Amino acid sequence: MNQSKNGMWVSAAVCATVVVALTAPLLAFSDNDDQALISKANALFKPLPATDALENNELTPRRVALGKALFYETRVSSDGRLGCVTCHNPAYHGADALALSVGIHGKVLPRNAPTVFNTSLLVAQHYGGNRATVEEQAFKALLSPVAYGNTTNEQVEKKLAQLGYASLFKEAYPADAKPVSVENWSRAIGAFERTLLTPAPFDRFLKGDAQALSKSAKLGLEKFISTGCVGCHNGVTVGGQTYQKFGITQDYWQVTGSTPKDAFKGYDKGRFHDTKNEADAFMFKVPQLRNVAVTAPYFHDGSVETLPQAVKVMAQLQLGKQLSDEDVSQIVSFLEALTGDIPADFAKVPRLPAAPH
Repeated sequence: MNQSKNGMWVSAAVCATVVVALTAPLLAFSDNDDQALISKANALFKPLPATDALENNELTPRRVALGKALFYETRVSSDGRLGCVTCHNPAYHGADALALSVGIHGKVLPRNAPTVFNTSLLVAQHYGGNRATVEEQAFKALLSPVAYGNTTNEQVEKKLAQLGYASLFKEAYPADAKPVSVENWSRAIGAFERTLLTPAPFDRFLKGDAQALSKSAKLGLEKFISTGCVGCHNGVTVGGQTYQKFGITQDYWQVTGSTPKDAFKGYDKGRFHDTKNEADAFMFKVPQLRNVAVTAPYFHDGSVETLPQAVKVMAQLQLGKQLSDEDVSQIVSFLEALTGDIPADFAKVPRLPAAPH
């Protein structure tokens, strides 16, 4: 079962029916089919927007600058070493290149950290979808025992003031009677993260530039559609908008090599760990595929190291199909066309405020 963004549950069969309706008859690829392929792709995907601003969280330069500083700030965590940037590093395209991320005091976490790029456009945050927005994620991370590890919001606000952030908060939120607040912490980080959109060659293709994709990538796009991958990986982020059972044809760990985790008292069952509803067992948020070619390893536990292997695993587990090496190579070529440039502002480490004497 899939859950759409409006909360409706939709069967995998219905998803498949929609995909068939949108893609049949499938054109045999040739150099003259570019416009037909662009039209077909636009029925299934959308280019990234220019901005992801919210009506109640205006992306002013001062708010974005404050959010960037807080994103890089590690002194707010209980061990003074962990910040958003720990798991979402520009050197690794907004991820951390680890199978399992590391929290405060060096504790290995039970899940992999996805890229922060384009994540504000997703249906929710985390593999189980237990954070609705990037703002809620930033807010709740402060008191998380595995993330920042603080005990109270007041403790966080005191730290921020002691670290010299008072003037930056006042500049970003001049109308607030209490500018230094955890609410404004989350709004500022959310404002920054909403600027981290990464347009890719595929966006240019969707907008009509047939030369933006190589012939191999175009063949891969056709196969991505005809194989059925697009049933879950569609829309503006090529996934990330629904929930799907991981392991439709067999238990996922039989193919991925995943191991039980103490945190889950066994194999990771996805949304079930948050909802305690058996209907959510092994349901995970479908990952977005933007930047997937540069954010290995793959899946919720980083159990698969390479993108070709991840493509084969998904075809087997979700679609019951065995793909040829040629099919996989072409699909990977398409997925590589989803790689965008690292946002220039994100790659520059900010100067953080010095604690007043």
